[in-house]
Amino acid sequence: MAPSLYRSSSHNVSPLFLPPSLSLRAISRLSSSHFPLGETLTMAQKHSTAPDPAAEPKKRRRVGFSGIDAGVDPNGCFKVYLVSREEEVGAPDSFCLDPVDLSHFFEEEDGKIYGYEGLKISVWVSCVSFHSYAEIAFESKSDGGKGITDLNTALKNMFGETLVDNKDDFLQTFSKETQFIRSTVSAGEILKHKHSDGHVNDSVSNLKVGSDVEAVRMLMGDMTAGHLYSRLVPLVLLLVDGSNPIDVTDSSWELYLLIQKTSDQQGNFHDRLLGFAAVYRFYHYPDSSRLRLGQILVLPLYQRKGYGRYLLEVLNNVAIADDVYDFTIEEPVDNLQHLRTCIDVQRLLSFDKVQQAVNSTVSQLKQGKLSKKTYIPRLLPPPSVVEDARKRFKINKKQFLQCWEILVYLGLDPADKSIQDYFSVISNRVRADILGKDSETAGKKVIEVPSDFDPEMSFVMHRAKAGGEANGIQVEDNQNKQEEQLQQLIDERLKDIKLIAEKVTRK
Repeated sequence: MAPSLYRSSSHNVSPLFLPPSLSLRAISRLSSSHFPLGETLTMAQKHSTAPDPAAEPKKRRRVGFSGIDAGVDPNGCFKVYLVSREEEVGAPDSFCLDPVDLSHFFEEEDGKIYGYEGLKISVWVSCVSFHSYAEIAFESKSDGGKGITDLNTALKNMFGETLVDNKDDFLQTFSKETQFIRSTVSAGEILKHKHSDGHVNDSVSNLKVGSDVEAVRMLMGDMTAGHLYSRLVPLVLLLVDGSNPIDVTDSSWELYLLIQKTSDQQGNFHDRLLGFAAVYRFYHYPDSSRLRLGQILVLPLYQRKGYGRYLLEVLNNVAIADDVYDFTIEEPVDNLQHLRTCIDVQRLLSFDKVQQAVNSTVSQLKQGKLSKKTYIPRLLPPPSVVEDARKRFKINKKQFLQCWEILVYLGLDPADKSIQDYFSVISNRVRADILGKDSETAGKKVIEVPSDFDPEMSFVMHRAKAGGEANGIQVEDNQNKQEEQLQQLIDERLKDIKLIAEKVTRK
């Protein structure tokens, strides 16, 4: 950024006359080696005129640099509202969303907005038609050294074709598109599921969800489903961490919608979208398929009311009804994994083969003081039980083992001494998952030591003692930090096990 030059108005520079004995080169050399920047011209003048003792000293020229624009954090100046009626647009009590993070929409500018003072951006998203409208307000706009962010382009990147430029046009969508969801889902399949007992029921959840709620399946590749999903993309980007839009032209994607039937004061019926899930159907050799959940979202207005669980149970029952190989979730966040495990543990508790295997493991734990043994067994379930659970509930092995630890905990008495052996089993398993199967033994270590040999061609191997030293060589200091991190992971896993066990037994 170019410096701003500040000059005193009383300092007028007269024409410069050079004595014959003083060349331009000499002046250049003199000024650059003896005088500060900004004083060269003034001091050169003093060689050509006699100083006046009574005159006021000349003021120095100063070069100042204005501060470079530090930018504005998008998360601090954006407000996104979810509205259901025209009157809610601009109302102070409108429902404000809590986006995951907005900085990734401004990656080209280091995650910040530049060029604005007092910036406020308000965006309203209609949960009727899923159009959006934005208002931008700021105190001033100027290039502070980093340019000026194009906010209109940024908003287009965030909200795409759903963004309406004119406020009046946006307000009209509440009356013109009241049947948007209803007309869209009319092309889908209302799901009826066959439970394990052979009973067919419209309601696939044991939750107290009203009969006015139904699940609808739509296949991608169809223009109607693709058009609906394209309007939901901004919410996916804002609220689903790490998500990218799915390919609406790929027919292997399936869209599951949770719809609530409503009616207005005039007796007109409307469909309200509560949430949705995007599931991919993979081919599984030789003649089956696998379902993988890629995205799931319950709109924030309707969260913590049981709809997320309802939607997961819908998908579980689709997997069973379609007799897929298994049903998995792609990189589930902690809250989703927690809910999924609560559901699966409840299902497995009703399976006799699983309960028999759990009872056998509990008996083994009660026999023994495993915590004092050199090697602590994993106490894994029999492979046949894992396979039977997969066939019946479509739970894959990794998820089953997560549930298995909770099932064994439920079979133990917290007051019994065997609970300490159980904690040792969990601790050993977590360590093995992080460090490898031999992490519980002293093992061999390769460490750096002073040596005259080429470090690329040599190493020193030693067996660590219990005290952390071997042959006088001190183990690296970060081992203590690693141990603390491992213990934190162990404590978190035990806490999660206890929390899920408590929730399941309350049902």
